[in-house]
Amino acid sequence: MTATASCCSSPVAWARPRAAPASASAAALRVGRCPAVAVAVAAPDVAFHPDVSRAAESLQAEFRAVDRAIALNSSRVAAAFRRARVAPHHFGGSTGYGHDDGGGREALDSVFADIVGAEAAIVRPQFFSGTHAIACALFALLRPGHELLAVAGPPYDTLEEVIGIRGSANVGSLKDFGVAYREVPLAADGGLDWDALACSIRPETGCAFIQRSCGYSWRKSLSVADIHRAIDLIKMQNPNCMVMVDNCYGEFVETSEPAMVGADLIAGSLIKNPGGTIAPCGGYVAGKKHLVEAAAARLSAPGLGVEFGSTPGHVMRSLFQGLFLAPQTVGEAVKGGLLIAEVMSAKGYRVQPLPSVPRHDIVQAVELGSRERLIAFCEVVQQTCPVGSFIKPTAGETPGYASEVIFADGTFIDGSTSELSCDGPLRDPYAVFCQGGTHWTQWALVLSDVLKVI
Repeated sequence: MTATASCCSSPVAWARPRAAPASASAAALRVGRCPAVAVAVAAPDVAFHPDVSRAAESLQAEFRAVDRAIALNSSRVAAAFRRARVAPHHFGGSTGYGHDDGGGREALDSVFADIVGAEAAIVRPQFFSGTHAIACALFALLRPGHELLAVAGPPYDTLEEVIGIRGSANVGSLKDFGVAYREVPLAADGGLDWDALACSIRPETGCAFIQRSCGYSWRKSLSVADIHRAIDLIKMQNPNCMVMVDNCYGEFVETSEPAMVGADLIAGSLIKNPGGTIAPCGGYVAGKKHLVEAAAARLSAPGLGVEFGSTPGHVMRSLFQGLFLAPQTVGEAVKGGLLIAEVMSAKGYRVQPLPSVPRHDIVQAVELGSRERLIAFCEVVQQTCPVGSFIKPTAGETPGYASEVIFADGTFIDGSTSELSCDGPLRDPYAVFCQGGTHWTQWALVLSDVLKVI
């Protein structure tokens, strides 16, 4: 039986190829080819673990559904590029204040806003993380005396010090500026508590904060439909309450984005989904035009707005190209998550989300149950990475995180979670959070090795 495939990114039936001729060199000479080519053709097959191959075969329908989403998102992205008349001169970059950038900055902002359905966007390399972009958006929306309401339970660890619920006082947190904080606990099933949300908005609630992805919580990631329903509930209680969505890990997973369903601002990182694995840095804020301008003033300074900030030419080109490639790379990451869930759940591990269910972000969580298994899993991932495979990941304190965290991210872009990576806090239930992968077969290879040690 030979290997078959419906397309280059679909599951395949992996089998050992026919045996090479007894004398590869003689065979090559008979057909007029050099021996080196014959040796390369006859190289040994690298097969997946049988359990991984079976899981990939069982997911063909789910993979095809992902391919359909890739096609729709790719079409939307390509159309936005054409409408903005993107041209080579937009890749020239700039220096100093960034005044003379050939229109690249404006074109990139326009393309991004068009893609996510926003009035405006600011896409900048000066945002050095998703947390930085989200913080700029929150400070744009909130003023002393306001309340920030988290509607999906506790936020991601790195936002705790931004809000002021952890860490030292007088470092410039929202709490230091007189902004109160409250959260709506999740429902028993790990989703939003709709009954509680329906009566949660107070007169002083200046911003309702929705975290789309699970973060380090064992909860469901939110669909755009869930976010739409939440926004409607919030606006019914107070139309003036702003809604901010942490969109990290969610871009291009579905065929619509939160700004299309009423979010006032969304924010995220370019070294996650929208960077297409090649953006070297940066983040974005998108949404209502006057609010984007307020976030830009937080990034730079009041009065400077969106007209400042230089970007080297090689970076500007990468931001455009990464955004263009993002639907495809996100789709492959989604397929990798489906495969992780299928393989690990079959081995008796709890997974979130469950296998074969629709995806709303690229994160796949696996509850490993012990510190030792979490570390072992991350070590295997690191050993399989193309960069730093010889490095042994160790748990330790990381700025912004409440617990010891272990990271496996042998990536070309430091910290890129669009590339194959995983991480997890060293605390009960010792869950590993997997994401990225430029092709689903990367995770198939990792899982083949994971099954030998877990």
